[in-house]
Amino acid sequence: MSRMPVLFIGHGSPMNAIEDNKFTKEWKKIAAKIPTPKAVLVISAHWVTKGIKVLDDAKPKMTYDIYGFPEELYKIVYNSPGATELAHRIQNLVNQDVTIDNSWGYDHGNWSVLKHMYPNCDIPVIQLSLDWSLSANEHYEIGKQLKTLRDEGVLIIGSGNVVHNLRMIDWNNENSGYKWADEFDKFIKDSILSKSHHKIINYKLNEKTATLAVPTTEHYNPLLYVLGASSEEDIVSICNDTRVMGSLSMTSYLFETNNNN
Repeated sequence: MSRMPVLFIGHGSPMNAIEDNKFTKEWKKIAAKIPTPKAVLVISAHWVTKGIKVLDDAKPKMTYDIYGFPEELYKIVYNSPGATELAHRIQNLVNQDVTIDNSWGYDHGNWSVLKHMYPNCDIPVIQLSLDWSLSANEHYEIGKQLKTLRDEGVLIIGSGNVVHNLRMIDWNNENSGYKWADEFDKFIKDSILSKSHHKIINYKLNEKTATLAVPTTEHYNPLLYVLGASSEEDIVSICNDTRVMGSLSMTSYLFETNNNN
């Protein structure tokens, strides 16, 4: 089987789940471009736990971890089957304790994206949680441990936002970012393109705008898993290179190996 890509999605507002916009169109294009996966592993910004957790339910529930949105969002059902064997495989791959936890389900970091990428709900999906106690480097190292799944037909998706500061959102500025948001997003983009992963892991030391761009780490950390699971020979494609509402980045990254080599 061809090596699967690894993907970081800037998922933005939950409203993207029910909108047909420039961002969701790009997610659909990615799904059409890449090989069809045997399963999808999502590391979502919205499942943060003490210790590392993984879903192994054959029929994961929906988790509506959103408040104050239109009723239509709470009626979405993304009923792709779970991937029990993959969950147990991850327990063996990661060199830390990974606990089965089906109290969570598919959250909007998952379904708001996959609803567009794989609308037929016919590909098994699981989620891996973010352990809040781990360092940036530890998240990156877990991504490395998961890399072998790419050769087993698994699409690894990190779903978050490189820049995510809800306290500074400008509701009147839908299509651009603050100067500091643009600067931090560019710092990450340049570091990815130059394969300077150490700068991204140590972003607080390397970029003065980090405090504003990443006031909390849960939306940033999924990127570290994707970088860890990427390979030196991967070709990087960038889409949705945009800041919205001042303090959110939609920028997304696809890492693909040339399977013709």
